[in-house]
Amino acid sequence: MKLNKEAIPVAMQAPGTIMRNLPGYGGMTVAFNQMPAGTDLGPLLQGLKNNSCQCPHWGYVLEGEIVMKYDDGTEETLMTGDVFYMQPGHTAVVKKDTKLIDFSPEKQLKEVLEHVAKKMAEFS
Repeated sequence: MKLNKEAIPVAMQAPGTIMRNLPGYGGMTVAFNQMPAGTDLGPLLQGLKNNSCQCPHWGYVLEGEIVMKYDDGTEETLMTGDVFYMQPGHTAVVKKDTKLIDFSPEKQLKEVLEHVAKKMAEFS
């Protein structure tokens, strides 16, 4: 099974941000995300448990730099070329324009994305 990233449907879009995702990869959702420097995901996650994303993600940073902040107080910086696992209970701040691909459990990601969509509507 293969897919060009342009064929992945756009789930959310904002200035400088494109979030594409498609479920159906063995219970996982494939996502391709672009976010500009300065993006803070924290406000979009307010209201979830610990005000953070509770969905795990596995992926690869194509370009950029993003600081992950975990509920346990640890932080790590993901940069171009890094393969990653984001444990449940995280938020992030984008330090340099970032493009990444990740895979996430369908059900958990759907819950987070529905919450984020509601938050984006509130901010509009």
